[in-house]
Amino acid sequence: MTEQSIPAARTPEAPANAARGEAVGVSRRTLLGTAGATGLVLGAAGGAIGRATAPAQATPLTSVGSDRAMFHGKHQPGITEGLQACGHLVAFDLAAGAGRAEAAALLRRWSATAERLMAGEPAPHDDTAVARDAGPSSLTVTFGFGHDFFSRTGLEKQRPTALDPLPAFSSDRLDKARSDGHLFVQIGANDALVAFHALRAIQKDAGSAARVRWQVNGFNRTPGATAHPMTARNLMGQIDGTGNPKPTDAAFEQQIFVPASGEPAWMAHGSYAVVRRIRMLLDDWEKLSTAAQEQVIGRRKADGAPLTGGGETSPMELDKTDARGEYVIPLTAHARITRPDKNGGAAMLRRPFSYHDGFDADGTPDAGLLFVCWQADPLRGFVPVQRKLDRGDALSRFIRHEASALFAVPGGASKGEYVGQRLLEG
Repeated sequence: MTEQSIPAARTPEAPANAARGEAVGVSRRTLLGTAGATGLVLGAAGGAIGRATAPAQATPLTSVGSDRAMFHGKHQPGITEGLQACGHLVAFDLAAGAGRAEAAALLRRWSATAERLMAGEPAPHDDTAVARDAGPSSLTVTFGFGHDFFSRTGLEKQRPTALDPLPAFSSDRLDKARSDGHLFVQIGANDALVAFHALRAIQKDAGSAARVRWQVNGFNRTPGATAHPMTARNLMGQIDGTGNPKPTDAAFEQQIFVPASGEPAWMAHGSYAVVRRIRMLLDDWEKLSTAAQEQVIGRRKADGAPLTGGGETSPMELDKTDARGEYVIPLTAHARITRPDKNGGAAMLRRPFSYHDGFDADGTPDAGLLFVCWQADPLRGFVPVQRKLDRGDALSRFIRHEASALFAVPGGASKGEYVGQRLLEG
């Protein structure tokens, strides 16, 4: 984990007709009319079973369902959008005998499916109807290529140098079976059935061309679950994402996306995704007092403000000391170590999911963070920060990196194109 993380999923404003109890214009094919008629809202608080009350400003269900991301564009979807409530990360390996032609046909199928599903329409063929009645629900589907994809397809000369394998870190405890992969798909949505529907459609589209290598499920807070929009919390209870770069920052495009003039040419406007399955040792973490947890992170647990005072976005006073002459924000605090200005300006856009995969035999929760970060070059983004964390982050005692992957994610597809076409047909 790092200090940089995407802000919490936005809380969309309710359309005017939703306030009148009318259905919002969404499809698959139409959103359940009863959602508006019965007044169900997200963020509703307790009461007897079958009865709920909510603050007046809670987000109507119809608004969450109608929110839509666009498939075609300069960049692929699923990178700059706000956090989604649920998601799936999945890597595929090409099947024996499958090469460039099969990969191109697969990406063509996947792109057609993603475009339809993101518009709230059924899959092009063999739709399962799992998401019937739901709107797009902010669905995004994002595709990328792993290091070994290029050798399998005879495209070694087109493999970016930025896709060279990540260096080993001393804190790694990596399971190779749950790492890497030829092809990467990230799915996110604000409705769990919509997200699963997309996952199932993508897996079915793979057919005989590719097989699942690994797959993990994640979640975040649902839009409307809090009284007002706020930065997300992780499973340690910490506000996580205060320092993320923002699209309004002057250097954002340069830090996160490959320039139009970059190499290789097919990666123009694309990005590189580092994916890490980071297990949180919650039993150990929860034994700490709140004050001790705050010393590890360097921020207040209640509101994310730096220990030196102010609010969540207040600057850290790194040189401030207490009455004993000790730094208020310890030298090993996670928030201090991950600051871009302490890492040569290294910046990455984090867009993670939390996960929970049950309990070990001794009752230890298998839970943590599905870390996904985006950058124009991982050697200038993820790697220098992780090296520094590896050397002295106080949080390292409470987490374990169990899987890792790096993928080249090309720019968005233009209308009539499929994702990766400039690589596979160039």
